Amino acid sequence: MPGSIKKYTITQPYLQLHCSLGEGPHWEPSRNSLRFVDIVQKKLHVVDLGRGPSSLKSFDLDYSIACSADIEGDEGRFVFGGKSGYGVFERETGEHRIVKGMWGVEGRREDGGGKAGVGRCLEERMRSNDGAVDARGRYFVGTMNDPALVGENFTDEGVLFRLDPDLSLHRVKEGVTVPNGTSWSADNKTIYFTDSPSGKIVAYPYDLETGEAKWDQGRTFFTCPYEGGVPDGHCQDEEGHFWVACFGTSKVARVDPNGNVVAEVELPTRCVTCPTLCGTELFITTAEEQDPEKYPESAKNQGGLYKVDVGVRGKALNKFKMTVKV
Repeated sequence: MPGSIKKYTITQPYLQLHCSLGEGPHWEPSRNSLRFVDIVQKKLHVVDLGRGPSSLKSFDLDYSIACSADIEGDEGRFVFGGKSGYGVFERETGEHRIVKGMWGVEGRREDGGGKAGVGRCLEERMRSNDGAVDARGRYFVGTMNDPALVGENFTDEGVLFRLDPDLSLHRVKEGVTVPNGTSWSADNKTIYFTDSPSGKIVAYPYDLETGEAKWDQGRTFFTCPYEGGVPDGHCQDEEGHFWVACFGTSKVARVDPNGNVVAEVELPTRCVTCPTLCGTELFITTAEEQDPEKYPESAKNQGGLYKVDVGVRGKALNKFKMTVKV
């Protein structure tokens, strides 16, 4: 890491909701609202950033939602990666439904085969975890073993899916364990993808016209430099830098285009999950402390939503370009 690293320190949460697994923060500039989820507690939270914490609105979900994206030309709904597939969410009523299941016949087959969740079909033992939309409006969502069913016995059964605007579904990468931060370079010739247990963010050549990556030609872009930590979710800013949540370390690292850490945000809790930029304010979701007896101070501040002004705006997020009615 370079010698001079800018430091930011956050001491208190912006919202303390005691999330079990806060994730998926998404800013919508036209509304100046931030939505995020608690995957474990099956909740979706929305806050008007102009009005502040008192504006918080929460929805109870029928199943876990892990990530979401706006739909181009549709102000009333957004699309999400849910427990068993892609779905749409009605902003005002909270109604939500799956419109494209991920597992099909395969998901209903009981094929434990000695893997995690033996005796449970794929549709039961898997869930979505993180996702992002490319510049052509395709929505990539990664899936993993559901810890609620398999504990920490994760396997590499995870799949990175791609939902195209016509709602056709594609398996684009298999052998995934815990899929996390996904984004693209400014020229859209590179896709960045995180499989957290590897400790790395890997860059792959990407063809924007086809939506395909050369998964056999990956190069390591970033390796988590903090002991006991792994990269979780990330976002990019308008200067081409990455803000990477390093789970288990209390840190979000700002990483330059060459993979070097140039700034650090220190939080009062270890299990940081995902950042997003709302204007120049970095909002960060967190999860419950995994070892509360060893880290009691972290446990006191677990599961909150945090923010800090970092003086740089985020890279605009792409919207899902849905071309069929559902």
